[in-house]
Amino acid sequence: MAQPVSKISNQVDARNMARLAAVQALYQMEHSSSGVEIVVREFEEFRLGGELEGEAIREADGTHFQELVRGVVELQHKIDPLVNRLLSAGWTLKRLDATARAILRCSTYELIKRPDIPYRVVIDQYVDLASSFFDGDSDESGFINAVLDRAAAEVRGDETQSD
Repeated sequence: MAQPVSKISNQVDARNMARLAAVQALYQMEHSSSGVEIVVREFEEFRLGGELEGEAIREADGTHFQELVRGVVELQHKIDPLVNRLLSAGWTLKRLDATARAILRCSTYELIKRPDIPYRVVIDQYVDLASSFFDGDSDESGFINAVLDRAAAEVRGDETQSD
């Protein structure tokens, strides 16, 4: 029997809130030099049950949040070179805003490790997230969209070519 639409919608919302929290956690790790387990624990204890920069995240999927943050850290040695290769000439991850770096790392992780989530969903969700972080700045969102399109073509070539 199929799940009710409201339950599916709640699961999608919870996953999107986990993405938001994961981007924030990676940003925090970069600026505080805190380790992954400390930040994951802090988010679980204090932030996933409330608000983060005005965004309610109490419905975040804790499992997805943990997977994203730990997974990005674990695969960063693969993610960063891939993203650097996909950036326009003269650009590197280090040159980007820390939030953009976190968004690109999380989304690339999902493209690599979560083939059960359609690549278009991953791209759409992270472009929407970029728009919210950058106040609807279409340049920043468009930039992230372009990089993720290239990442999806490289990582999920079979899926992208079948569309």
